[in-house]
Amino acid sequence: MNDTLYQWLTQGLVGSDLTTLLITFAVMAQATIFSVTLYLHRCQAHRGVDLHPVVSHPMRLWLWLSTAMVTKEWVAIHRKHHAKCETDEDPHSPQVFGIGKVVFQGVQLYQIASDDKAIMEKYGAGTPTDWLERHLYGARPSLGPTLLLFAEVAAFGVIGITFWALQMLVIPVLAAGVVNGLGHWWGYRNFETDDRATNLTPWGLVIGGEELHNNHHAFPSSARFALRRFEFDIGWAALRLFERLGLAKVRRVAPQLDIRPNIHLPDSDTLRAIMVHRYKVMTDYFSAVTLPTLREEAQAAGESLKSLPRKLRRSLANGGRWLDHEGREHLAQWIAERPRLADVYEYRARLRAVYERSGQGAEAMLESLRQWCAEAEASGNRALQQFAARLKGYALVPAPQAA
Repeated sequence: MNDTLYQWLTQGLVGSDLTTLLITFAVMAQATIFSVTLYLHRCQAHRGVDLHPVVSHPMRLWLWLSTAMVTKEWVAIHRKHHAKCETDEDPHSPQVFGIGKVVFQGVQLYQIASDDKAIMEKYGAGTPTDWLERHLYGARPSLGPTLLLFAEVAAFGVIGITFWALQMLVIPVLAAGVVNGLGHWWGYRNFETDDRATNLTPWGLVIGGEELHNNHHAFPSSARFALRRFEFDIGWAALRLFERLGLAKVRRVAPQLDIRPNIHLPDSDTLRAIMVHRYKVMTDYFSAVTLPTLREEAQAAGESLKSLPRKLRRSLANGGRWLDHEGREHLAQWIAERPRLADVYEYRARLRAVYERSGQGAEAMLESLRQWCAEAEASGNRALQQFAARLKGYALVPAPQAA
């Protein structure tokens, strides 16, 4: 073997020292992550932002090279995930398939869903249908990673094969495994959503802000995932930069909640705020009404909250939604033995019924809300009275679209 060939095999055209490889891998991995969260997720799937072609076309090209994912397939699967979340029709719920399968076999679940033409037609509308998509990205998805493999072997030598293989794991591990798996299994919750989505960390730095998954499920169409003061979404920071440069237009963000003082009767602004922030309403109800009532009852009976198993204690926030039949019966019996807590749970169920749009018009819903507030304030439960008084003042504050 001549020296030139040996040098190319070991070093490639640009060298293969460890520092070069690590820096290049970090940059390319983040390019993939940002392309997924900004283009596929926030722009295409939820229409929370419009990206200029100067931004979107390089992202489409890079996704083709580094993932072989087709825009329509990714968007359709993700939209169905939101529409059927935590049910048997969810393409990748750890509550259905088990955490192990979603973390380690997420790619297979994605492939099964992508082969379902009914999912593609129902949930994939509005994705690109231009020449590039029809004849290249969508028609030859495997060609992209193949070209990238040859390019990286040429650049780094034989070790480029390993480099390429690690790149191919970025999305299966971080998206399919971490977000779809752990993001519905472990973490903290700002909102008591009708699914098990969690925030993995308050600082969305590593996977483009997708760490704030519970926030996203509470407000799916919002281009901004960070919703509390201590949270940070690096994907949103990138969008704001693109917006300043004229390369993006934010269409929707989660509206902020305002609490107006001295509102004697719920009005249309109250109802609108409750509808938009319905998950926060339930979260606030648990912390402001259920927990204080539970503590009072426990203190009066001289018992500890630990008398209820931890899993059942945690289910108090959602009414036992995720318990099995036996667990729900146990929780219902435990609540029934505590009249004040049972009363609080009845009010909780009635409040949910107000905003679940069970065939009522806006006027009927508003009247139901007013009746609920009046009865809550006359209940004699101080925590419930204070919550009802505060609830009447709810209103939306449109979030600023630009600095």
